[in-house]
Amino acid sequence: MVSQARLHDAFGEIIYAVAIADGLIQEEELKVIDEKLAQFSWGEDAKWSFNWERKKETQLKEAYLKALETLKENGPTPSYYDLINILEEVAKASDGFERKEGKVISIFNKSLRSHFLEFLDENGLAKED
Repeated sequence: MVSQARLHDAFGEIIYAVAIADGLIQEEELKVIDEKLAQFSWGEDAKWSFNWERKKETQLKEAYLKALETLKENGPTPSYYDLINILEEVAKASDGFERKEGKVISIFNKSLRSHFLEFLDENGLAKED
C-alpha cells in the first residue's frame, strides 16, 4: 500500500492524462475538475498534482503509467469509484463524451480491474464458481 499523499498524487496524474488525451485541456474540463475535486477530502492534493503535471507538460503516457502503477501498488479502494466518475465527467465536459479521453478511461479501468483480478487469482482469493 502506498501513502495517501502518493495515492492522491496519482489521482491528479490520471485526471491530467484524461484531460490531455485529445491534445488540449479545455476550460470546461478545468471547471469540472475544480467542481468535482472540491467534493473530496483528497481533492486539493489531486488538484495540486494535476496542476504540477500540467505545468511540466507531462506526456499523456508518462502520467498515465505513473498513476496506473501507483494505483496497482496501492490495491483496491472505494475511492476508485469516485475517481472513475470524475474521469468520465472530465471526458464529457467539452462537447459530450470525447472519444480519445473515453479510450484512456476504458483502458485504465480494464488495466486496473485485470490487475486486481489477477492478484486475487494468484493468491487463491478468487471465488471459484
